Amino acid sequence: MSLHHSFNDLSMEELIVQSAEAVRPAERLTVSEAAKEYRYINNPGSYVGKWKNETTPYLVEPMDTLTSREVTGMAFAGPAQTGKTDMVLNWVGYSAKCDPADMMIVQTSQTTARDFSMRRIERLHRHSPDIGELLAPTRQDDNTYDKKYKNGMLLTLSWPTINELSGKPIPRLWLTDYDRMTQDVDGEGSPFFLARKRATTFKTFGMTVAESSPGFVIDKPQWVRSTPHEAPPTEGILSIYNQGDGRLWYWKCVNWHTAFEPDFELLHYPDSRDFMEAAEMATLKCPHCGMDYHHDPMDGMPGKHQMNLSGRWIPDGMRWGDDDELHGQRIRSTIASFWLKGVAASFTDWKTLVFNYLSAEEDYAKTGSEKNLKTTINTDQGKAYVPKSMASNRVAEVLKARARNLGNRVVPETVRFLVATVDVQKNRFVVQIHGIAVNGDIYIVDRYEIKKSNRLDEDGERAWVNPGAYPEDSKLLFSEVMESSYPLADGSGRKMGILYTLTDSGGKDDSTTNAYNFYRWLKYGDPEGYEPMEGEHLWRPGMAGKFQLLKGASSRTAPRVAISYPDSQRKDRSAGARGEIPVLFINTNDAKGDLDNRLDRTDPGGRICFPNWLDDNFYIELTVEIKDPAKGWINPKRFRNESWDLLAYCLAGLLTPHIKFAHINWEEPPSWAAEWDDNSLVFEPELSDTPFAPEERKRKTLEELARDLA
Repeated sequence: MSLHHSFNDLSMEELIVQSAEAVRPAERLTVSEAAKEYRYINNPGSYVGKWKNETTPYLVEPMDTLTSREVTGMAFAGPAQTGKTDMVLNWVGYSAKCDPADMMIVQTSQTTARDFSMRRIERLHRHSPDIGELLAPTRQDDNTYDKKYKNGMLLTLSWPTINELSGKPIPRLWLTDYDRMTQDVDGEGSPFFLARKRATTFKTFGMTVAESSPGFVIDKPQWVRSTPHEAPPTEGILSIYNQGDGRLWYWKCVNWHTAFEPDFELLHYPDSRDFMEAAEMATLKCPHCGMDYHHDPMDGMPGKHQMNLSGRWIPDGMRWGDDDELHGQRIRSTIASFWLKGVAASFTDWKTLVFNYLSAEEDYAKTGSEKNLKTTINTDQGKAYVPKSMASNRVAEVLKARARNLGNRVVPETVRFLVATVDVQKNRFVVQIHGIAVNGDIYIVDRYEIKKSNRLDEDGERAWVNPGAYPEDSKLLFSEVMESSYPLADGSGRKMGILYTLTDSGGKDDSTTNAYNFYRWLKYGDPEGYEPMEGEHLWRPGMAGKFQLLKGASSRTAPRVAISYPDSQRKDRSAGARGEIPVLFINTNDAKGDLDNRLDRTDPGGRICFPNWLDDNFYIELTVEIKDPAKGWINPKRFRNESWDLLAYCLAGLLTPHIKFAHINWEEPPSWAAEWDDNSLVFEPELSDTPFAPEERKRKTLEELARDLA
């Protein structure tokens, strides 16, 4: 006998029953409660029986959020084997049984929509009789892509095209495996926000959901979190997550009762060539007390499942206190967003996570293919992937965490002299001031950009710096860098001047020629007959000795530093040099290798010290370069890296004959490296603006000139 009949085959009693079903009031259950009451699972060999919320406790809050009127959108990011797809099946059952409303489930393609209909929806109806009996009995009301229920609810299975995601309003929409969909539907925008438009009519009664394991690579691997729960910048599900209230799944340490997020990075396993042996010994180490948790209960300690049962979703901006209450201020958003990591997933184990990761790493080492590595990080760990070509072993957040309160642009007490380095850009000079301590520590004292020249534009405003087009712009390096000074941290009011300034001589347009001409001005002064501007600093002998042009050596086997005199007569030199300009050629590969090691150092004696006023971009710039075995240090995505380059210049400057830091006798140091009371760079500002500074050149009036000649 067929399960379907026509409308005309229905008896009067059946018509009355269906009519009554359509006007039945909503049953006051949450989605998770309805699943427990009406959903039946039939997976022989795995589990047969009623739905148990205890199996996947992390799904309860997301499911119950589906009926919240405080949000109109939801994102769930998580690995495979979490049961996240079951949420939509439970939502269908809830809608059919408790609170009818039209729904649309959007799959990645028409093929997957058909498969989902046959394998998931039909089995939901077959194995959960309380739900299946609500399906309308006529054949036209139950086909592959459309299901109609006796209460009038319509379920549609669809895929992301502009025709499917536009048109009549639908209050409940679910987009599954979101990161495997096109992120721009026929040029009209992302499928999530197109779907949300369909629910707009229903206001707070509408709900649009996207779920997926991450599938896109991280756009900017060196990003720094602006909030504790922020996901890295990438397309897809994590992009939607970042627009929501950022909930992460936390456990509480049974020892210290302190909350932490279970993550693959907390798994510890031995370094063994037998990957299975290493995986079988994997434990999760509490980041607070260091205690090891095992996947399964052991020695009276809870395993993963027990930790999940007491776990909790914590929104961004809040913390789970010792009193078991949430404290803080959550991010306000119309999207509830959840991100679960693979360590907590109910249907996978830590042994599998570790084995898959180690095997994928070995595959990459042998073949150079990142396919398996990306897959295990995305679908096993539930995290976004950073391509090896973009990855840096250094994390900007780790560097930022070392920052200390060193004062705002002051000279720390252990610093003996200051070195300035300058990166010449097309429309700005990027300047970094470094304080050098006796023990070799380098302190970042200042970081700024020179963007405006002394030239005036047609509106009478200061014009933008353009070192290639205007040679006079390079003189800003003298007045705003070489002549700058910084207060000492002892509160005495004294200041310290700059010992040495290094500037890259390479650049676009004519900036190299103009850099050479700037050096000539420092060495020889103004040409005869030059009429200075009012208040212009007076040239004095010795200024060139405080300045050094530098350039990266062309060979990776070049000396660490070497002074050379480029000659424009050579065919490979076209910057206007005549063999009289000293240029410091540096082995950038060695300098950056030295810097890389120093950034790893956390104890005194050569570390890099950061003040806490530096912005996030400073630290990001220290992480964008990676070391390629064949090419040396490279910047594959060409992100800004001035912090990195300017520190490398500083390290090269310490090797120059002018400083020779490694050869300084600290028992009898040169005057510029002496203690502050005897240091020639330290001065009282009320007596002089800079050490050794002459008076400003003043133009005489004709009356004063006549009086002098009389």
